[in-house]
Amino acid sequence: MDLKEVKQLIKIVENSNISEIEIEEEGKKLRITKTFPSKNGDTLVVPSFQQTMPVQAMPQAVPPATTAAPAEEAPAPGGEAKKADNPNIVEVRSPMVGTFYRAPSPDADPYVEVGQTVAVGQTLCIIEAMKLMNEIESEVAGKVVDILVENAQPVEYNQVLFLIEKS
Repeated sequence: MDLKEVKQLIKIVENSNISEIEIEEEGKKLRITKTFPSKNGDTLVVPSFQQTMPVQAMPQAVPPATTAAPAEEAPAPGGEAKKADNPNIVEVRSPMVGTFYRAPSPDADPYVEVGQTVAVGQTLCIIEAMKLMNEIESEVAGKVVDILVENAQPVEYNQVLFLIEKS
């Protein structure tokens, strides 16, 4: 979807009684929302849009940020030692800021546990960002060595979430 199409959609929403439209095309989502005037007529119609891109877990190849926040640099206790002991360990990092969830719902089993073998493309967790649930998938096959984040905790961009030993 190009910029011209997005502008046309914004105009359509702006000139109609539609308050929100969401379109998914080729793995990309576009949501356009607007507010309506209040009863006293003071509020202006303000269109806004949000575009999301497909999300994938980032393996060790992503360089750490040069001005990293403490949460990005500080691994969970034992995480750094496990990585140093084994060069086959891959760090799965958060591709975004959000809330980390180990399971698809509060009463469901976690996607993965420590010691479990995972395949490429297998869902490891969900990161909620701006009310969108983004599944984080494994980019390597191997065994989950450590889960470095507690369920329902906030995570930062590039924060290490999992350690996976490549098989």
